[in-house]
Amino acid sequence: MTAVATTTLRVFDDTDPGTPVLETSDGERIAAELAKAGVHFERWDADAQLPAGADQDAVIAAYRSSIDRLMETGGYQSVDVIRLERGTPNTEPMRKKFLDEHRHSEDEVRFFVEGRGAFYLHVGDKVYQTICVKGDLIGVPAGTKHWFDMGADPEFTAIRLFINPDGWVANFTGDAIAAGFPKLD
Repeated sequence: MTAVATTTLRVFDDTDPGTPVLETSDGERIAAELAKAGVHFERWDADAQLPAGADQDAVIAAYRSSIDRLMETGGYQSVDVIRLERGTPNTEPMRKKFLDEHRHSEDEVRFFVEGRGAFYLHVGDKVYQTICVKGDLIGVPAGTKHWFDMGADPEFTAIRLFINPDGWVANFTGDAIAAGFPKLD
């Protein structure tokens, strides 16, 4: 995987996607601003070297101690990995699905161990664009309206934890708000 950018938070009024009211790459400020919206954010060590083509089992094995800690403290029942390398074919349908605003009936927890992706959180009259990179742990509370952009040519690995053993289940809002906000790239 290529070098990653810096974690960045941009906060917008939900009626003005062109002008952020806040933009920062300061980790403590990001955590504090997201906490105001009920979102948990931390920086963790993500220094395991994953070989090209590493499968889910290899990623989970490399980060087993972090996963076990999260599962124990959060009551999570299952874990999986989403890993996309540059040039992966047919990613556009997956990107499109994640780009629609939705909610989950449980917390959405992601630990980025490679690459980057952007979570957009629609909380009250604000949209929080959080560009997560290697080492970022984000926990979006159940019921929070949000969407995710993995980019046009995605490159990231994220460990996902679930309370529901069925994994990722989205309840789409039908709101077209996501279409108006800047994409990851």
